Amino acid sequence: MIDDDGYRPNVGIVLLNKENHVLWARRIGQNAWQFPQGGIRKGETAEDALYRELKEEIGLSPDDIKILARTDGWLKYDLPQNLIRQHQFPLCIGQKQVWFLLRLLTDDDAITIDGTDTPEFDDWRWVDYWFPLKEVVSFKKNVYNQALEFFAKNVLDKYL
Repeated sequence: MIDDDGYRPNVGIVLLNKENHVLWARRIGQNAWQFPQGGIRKGETAEDALYRELKEEIGLSPDDIKILARTDGWLKYDLPQNLIRQHQFPLCIGQKQVWFLLRLLTDDDAITIDGTDTPEFDDWRWVDYWFPLKEVVSFKKNVYNQALEFFAKNVLDKYL
């Protein structure tokens, strides 16, 4: 599903543990780390997509987490020219995302990255809340900054 401006609707997931570290996952077969994220399918709400992606990418169910917050409106990033599939219609030029901040309510062993036939990640770890801003690919950096700043300011200022 691509909107009229060329953006694919998507959810981004920031998962906190009890120490307020965030889950950071490595894309399978790459040295590219990111937060879990995924597309919103036709007929899904952002929250529906969140729960589906959470299960598909890191094996967690709604009972394993608590939603602490979500961003207001869409946060957008453009894909670099070399990643745009020019012969695809409709043309996707980037992603527009609703970000969710979640608290993990269970133990780490509930997290599984190989629970589907097509896993997205081959490794994960807990990192400092602001660490992803130094490590994420450049074209996602602004959206990551917006999401993390929003959550820090509106939810986590008492924790971080």
